[in-house]
Amino acid sequence: MSPLRTIRTQRLFLRPVSWQDLADLRRLKGSAASFGRMLGGVRTPGQVEAELAEDMAFWARRKIGIFSILEKGVFVGLTGFHERPDGRGIGLRFALFPHLQGRGLAREAAGAALSYARTAGIHRVIAVASADNLASQTVLRSIGMRQCEIFQRDGREMRVYEAVLDQK
Repeated sequence: MSPLRTIRTQRLFLRPVSWQDLADLRRLKGSAASFGRMLGGVRTPGQVEAELAEDMAFWARRKIGIFSILEKGVFVGLTGFHERPDGRGIGLRFALFPHLQGRGLAREAAGAALSYARTAGIHRVIAVASADNLASQTVLRSIGMRQCEIFQRDGREMRVYEAVLDQK
């Protein structure tokens, strides 16, 4: 794995997702508490495997993608980028196991990933959170993203945040 694709923060180590993360990703993405609010919701084991293959291919094509978040060598969640299926562009995602939420790990990891996107030459990143997901909206604002749009999905108000990454 290229060291250029890894990130170290004060508490965390981020590395591109790989097959070694499959069991952890199945636990994370199979949990309604962790993934119930994500686009597509809770995943089956087969869906997790297919998404992991696509995430690894996305890294190969775009040189950015989804990172595994490790704290003290233990998988705690994911953050990073995917091509949004709604055509809005490169989307930022993050998800942690529920027992780890509230410690600032999502902010630390998502902020580091956003900085990585800037160095990778990405010009614009968006993120979508439901209007009632105040925790995610707080994370997005804390890393410098600004609300730019509101839309309805399945009867729920969704808020779009964006970061325009200055390449200067």
